[in-house]
Amino acid sequence: MNIQNFSLSEKLVSSSYVRQGLQARRGHEQLVRVLLQQGKCPEEGWSESTVELFLNELAVMDSNNFLGNCGVGEREGRVASGLVARRHYRLIHGIGRSGDIAAVQPKAAGSSLLNKITNSVVLDVLKFTGVRSVSSCFVVPMATGMSLTLCFLTLRHRRPGARFILWPRIDQKSCFKSMQTAGFEPVVIENVLEGDELRTNLEEVERKIEELGAENFLCVHSTTSCFAPRVPDRLEELAVLCAKHDIPHIVNNAYGMQSSKCMHLIQQGARVGRIDAFVQSLDKNFMVPVGGAIIAGFDENFIKEISKMYPGRASASPSLDVLITLLTLGANGYKKLLAERKELYGHLAQELSALAERHGERLLHTPHNPISLAMSLNHLQTHSTAAVTQLGSMLFTRQVSGARVVPLGVEQTVSGHTFRGFMSHADAYPCPYLNAASAIGITRDDITLCIKRLDKCLKSLSKEASAEKSESGSKTEKCSVFSRSTHLI
Repeated sequence: MNIQNFSLSEKLVSSSYVRQGLQARRGHEQLVRVLLQQGKCPEEGWSESTVELFLNELAVMDSNNFLGNCGVGEREGRVASGLVARRHYRLIHGIGRSGDIAAVQPKAAGSSLLNKITNSVVLDVLKFTGVRSVSSCFVVPMATGMSLTLCFLTLRHRRPGARFILWPRIDQKSCFKSMQTAGFEPVVIENVLEGDELRTNLEEVERKIEELGAENFLCVHSTTSCFAPRVPDRLEELAVLCAKHDIPHIVNNAYGMQSSKCMHLIQQGARVGRIDAFVQSLDKNFMVPVGGAIIAGFDENFIKEISKMYPGRASASPSLDVLITLLTLGANGYKKLLAERKELYGHLAQELSALAERHGERLLHTPHNPISLAMSLNHLQTHSTAAVTQLGSMLFTRQVSGARVVPLGVEQTVSGHTFRGFMSHADAYPCPYLNAASAIGITRDDITLCIKRLDKCLKSLSKEASAEKSESGSKTEKCSVFSRSTHLI
């Protein structure tokens, strides 16, 4: 209510009570005022009532919620289900216009404001999580793979003669398909083994650039967040090479926002060399439903160019989800989650290492990977390859999600390209292994239960293998006795 309505309310309710309500209302409004003035994530999280009040205020600014609206067009924000309308806080028009996802919609001032505020708040988060010099970003209603494709399609206009994308190998299908969907041929650079870690082969990168010609490369497509034993690419060195050869550089930072190390690599890469854009997932970094990503960069004009490449309007749901989440958590709440994740990474490493030792295995030494861990499965492999793959099935049926079991020698063809040793990021990694990750939102209880169930599975498989070995030995002995008896006859 406005001041006039509060004054009128004093005729019905005691003025002291009304003034108290007015003060409470002003408390909510002050939070909104600061958000609009600064465009930053609030230090302290908002209450749900403040968030809902803000969203309702935005919604009434959209034409589909005007009391006297008379819609005669083909897109008027009509919704048949009240449940659907409430789910979206009646923000129905989406974001952007037909030619630009960042453009303001005349019929949807509230939704447009939502879009602008979300991008501004997310930019602030990118800065305080480590990429201080980032200049621009926008939320796009597509997951990481398609968002990377959008970046590649934008670069096509800048480098029309380019045919290849140089890609240090990471065994994740959407990364590979994002390049082919954009119409480019990935030049796969195999990783090099350093200790247990798989790292960027810089010599091969430079050799390929010289062999095929820098002008024929659309970009270098590097990766930060990844499954151990692969570790983040050598971003600083790649950025220097890109600057040297005048090749654009796109970074897949899928779940790297939650890692200060990954964000530092991007910041340093942009400082010493060239990084044109970096892409991160909303669901992995902010614990919201799948379906959105952030495209960010250091050249505001290039990021605007990418946003204009998106055809048509777009769903506002990812923007709405991440804005609600960040307003509820606040900067301090989000930083606390990041700190907890980092602490639990150390705890998971300790627990996994102790478990590995009990079963004759070891925790692979991958200090350059700040999120993912890997435990060898050599002892299990000696029983049988089937036992390794069976472990993955056993964990899944016991509700341990996210753990990946990687056997040796798997071949996988992705869009016509055959990867040997698929999932291990190398043609022939020395051992099979199991992955586990300390990602944002993980709890100590998650780790405790995972280790307990993994321990039981390993014991069960070891027991089965021993029983099979014993049974096989018994059969061999019987055959030997029978053979000696026959010889005597």
